[in-house]
Amino acid sequence: MSAHEIPKTQKGVIFYETGGKLEYKDIDVPTPKANELLVNVKYSGVCHTDLHAYHGDWPLPVKLPLVGGHEGAGVVVAMGENVKGWKVGDLAGIKWLNGSCMSCESCELGNESNCPEADLSGYTHDGSFQQYATADAVQAAKIPAGADLAEIAPILCAGITVYKALKSANLQAGDWVAISGAAGGLGSLAVQYAKAMGYRVLGIDGGEEKEQLFRQLGGEVFIDFRTCKDIEGEIIKATNGGAHGVINVSVSEAAIESSTNYVRANGTVVLVGLPAGAKCKSDVFNQVVKSISIVGSYVGNRADTREALDFFVRGLVRSPIKVVGLSTLPEIFEKMEKGQIVGRYVVDTSN
Repeated sequence: MSAHEIPKTQKGVIFYETGGKLEYKDIDVPTPKANELLVNVKYSGVCHTDLHAYHGDWPLPVKLPLVGGHEGAGVVVAMGENVKGWKVGDLAGIKWLNGSCMSCESCELGNESNCPEADLSGYTHDGSFQQYATADAVQAAKIPAGADLAEIAPILCAGITVYKALKSANLQAGDWVAISGAAGGLGSLAVQYAKAMGYRVLGIDGGEEKEQLFRQLGGEVFIDFRTCKDIEGEIIKATNGGAHGVINVSVSEAAIESSTNYVRANGTVVLVGLPAGAKCKSDVFNQVVKSISIVGSYVGNRADTREALDFFVRGLVRSPIKVVGLSTLPEIFEKMEKGQIVGRYVVDTSN
């Protein structure tokens, strides 16, 4: 199956109950099924979804015990007998959507993430916070040879997710897009994709460090929610009538509700972030009279993946990352919980 010498055990981070101890320890190396790749994961991005999975925040139960992670970039070292289109040595990405049935209505329409049988990396399938992980060969991302695996790792979820969200906003070049949570892991990529797609970008976040990152990424107008006394008014003024589209990647229910007020008439509010137990509240009179749309945007499909990776390969999008060892994952989760993440943490699985 492979010329690569595959060990029987590996280092990984695993938890045995939601909210329990995150253990960095030796675990078994998985064996790929007939339709799967075995990927030697070199780097994995750390996503807020990983924290939700750890806490069990969502109604979909997680696999237990669980190895989290779904932004894994590495090298194919083995594959099942039914795999086609891959070879040992190829670079591969492990995404949130690990596999789907490919035969239901959602899959036929290219909405594989909505498949009722979807298998999710780092949620229902052991993910990329380990040195070797399996991935369905159909859904695994093809990473071009020579790509920086540390930088490309966050594109595999955060990048694809915000790129799909921007497409869902139905904007035109020159339109204003407001990004709520503009300097976090998702937002920092959304700013870049929006710029590359020809949109004018307004960012909402808190603190000087986050404003500095936003401006370095090419953002035009920054609203600091910690100091601004009239966020909605300032956004409407800066955009001369409100944003044409809003990408909500922050995990704030209040921010989501506010976005329905500062989006302009006939604009689109896109929901991406998933704060636990949150509701999207919109004044019906305002929504009807302004004819605004509120849409949910989940992860992208295979075409979205290919397109999002192409922006990266062409140098139009870069990941503002900090690389640390896999063993520090508990500390990263603590910073996430306190809202202290600027850009994206990527873990090196070798330490």
